[in-house]
Amino acid sequence: MKILLANDFLSQLIVKGSDCLKPESVISLESFDYSIFHLLTLLIFVFAIIHTFSTNIIRKAARNLELHVPKKNKTSTRRAVGIQFLYFLAEVEIVFVLWAIPLFIMIAATHTWDTALSYLNTRDYTEPLFVVVIMALTSTRPIVSLAESLLRRIANHLGGTLSCWWYTLLTLGPLMGSLITETGAMAICALLLSRQFYHYKPSTKLSYATLGLLFVNVSIGGVLTDFASPAVLVLSHCWGWNVLYMLVQFGWKAVLGILISNTIYWFYFRKEFRELDQRKEILHKIHTPDSEEPTTAIPFWITGIHILVITWIVIVSHYPAVFIGSFILFLGFHQATRHHQYSIRLARPLLVGLFLAGLAIHGGLQGWWVVDLLQKFSPLGVMGVSILLTGFMDNTGISYLATLVPSWGDAYKYALFSGVVAGGGLTVIANAPNPAGYVLLGKHFKNGISPIKLFLSAAIPTLVLYIIYLCFGPFFK
Repeated sequence: MKILLANDFLSQLIVKGSDCLKPESVISLESFDYSIFHLLTLLIFVFAIIHTFSTNIIRKAARNLELHVPKKNKTSTRRAVGIQFLYFLAEVEIVFVLWAIPLFIMIAATHTWDTALSYLNTRDYTEPLFVVVIMALTSTRPIVSLAESLLRRIANHLGGTLSCWWYTLLTLGPLMGSLITETGAMAICALLLSRQFYHYKPSTKLSYATLGLLFVNVSIGGVLTDFASPAVLVLSHCWGWNVLYMLVQFGWKAVLGILISNTIYWFYFRKEFRELDQRKEILHKIHTPDSEEPTTAIPFWITGIHILVITWIVIVSHYPAVFIGSFILFLGFHQATRHHQYSIRLARPLLVGLFLAGLAIHGGLQGWWVVDLLQKFSPLGVMGVSILLTGFMDNTGISYLATLVPSWGDAYKYALFSGVVAGGGLTVIANAPNPAGYVLLGKHFKNGISPIKLFLSAAIPTLVLYIIYLCFGPFFK
C-alpha cells in the first residue's frame, strides 16, 4: 500500500514504496524491514495511551505509598524521590512527550542519530504553540470578565439560577468557539465553570456529566465556521468547504445536538441543581473575596485591545513567528496595565502545549494503519470507526490522514468529519482543546479525572450527535 504524507518527514522514514522525493540529507532506508518499524512505533503509541488512561491509578498508588512512608518530623512536607517520581508519571500532560524518548531512541538505533533528530525537528508544532498563546490570552481578566458579563445577562434573563448558568455556559460557550477558536472557548468555559459551577461542589456524577458535555460541545461548537477548529481547517482547505457549506451541512446540526444533550442532562440532574442553588445562597453569604482578585473597573479600551490581539492571533494562527512575536509584545502591554489584569501564569498553557506536541510526534506515525482501515468501510462504517479512532487519536490527525484517501465521495467526507467531531469529547486525547479543560478543571476532581468516567459521561452526547448526523446526512437520500 502506498501512502504519501505531504510535507512530512515521516514519508521518507517509514512509507515503503512512496514515490515522494527524498532530500539528500535523508538517509535511504530501503534495506530496513518496514513492517517491524511500523509495529514498534505502534507498540510505543499503545503504551503511551495505556499510560494516559492509567494516570489516576498511578496517582492513587503514589498517595497510598506516601501515607505509609514515615516522615522525619510532623511538619515535614518533603516527599521521597520515588513518590515524587510517581506523581510526575501521573501528570497526563507529560505522557506523550515522555514516551517520545523511547521513540527517539528506537529511531536512532534502527537508523541514525541525525535521522531521529531530523524527525523531531520536522514535526509541525504550530498547533501546540497556538494553543499556548490563545489559552494565555483568553485567560486574561478583561476577556474572562467580558465573557462572564455577557453570559450573566443571558443566564439572568433565563432565571439567574445555577442551572441557568450551567445551561448557558455549556450552550453558548462552546458555540463561541466558531469565532474565537475551540481552544479559546474551552479556556473561557472551563474558567467560568470552575467559578460559577464547580465552586459549589456538585456530586461526582454531575461533575463528570458536565465535563463530558463540555468536551463534546466544544468539539462540535467550532463547526459553524471553516477556521475555528484544527480538524475543520484541514478538511475545509483540502476539500474546498466554505463557511456556508459548514453551516448548512454541519453547523445547525451541531447546535441542535448541543441543545438536546444539555436538556437531557439538565432534566436528569434537575433535583441536584435545586440543592446546589440552596448551597450557592449559603456560600454567597459567607464568601470572602479572593485577595488576588483586582477590584478596579476595566477600561473599555483595554478590553478592546485584548479583543483586537486575539483576533489578530487567530488570523495569523498558521504563522508561529508572527503570533508568538505578537504575544510577546502583548506581554509588555499586559505589564503596563497590570492593575487591571490577572497575573499571567504560563505553566498550565505550556503543559497543554507539551501534551499536544507529544501527540504530534506520535500521531503521524500511525498513518500506515489508519488510512488502510478507513478505506475498508462504507460511509456508515467510516462514521462509526472515526468516532472510535478519535477516542485514541487526535481528531485533527485523523482528518489529515483521511485527506490522503483518493477519490472519496461526498458521503465518505461527510461521514468522516461528523465522526471525528462527534467523538472529540470521549477522551482527553480526542480533541486539541481537551487538555486545556483537563488542566483547568482537574483540581475539582478529588482523585483526578478518570478516563473511564469521562468516556461514559461523554458517550450520551456523542450518541445524540451520531443520530443527528446520521438522520440528516446523505446516507439515505
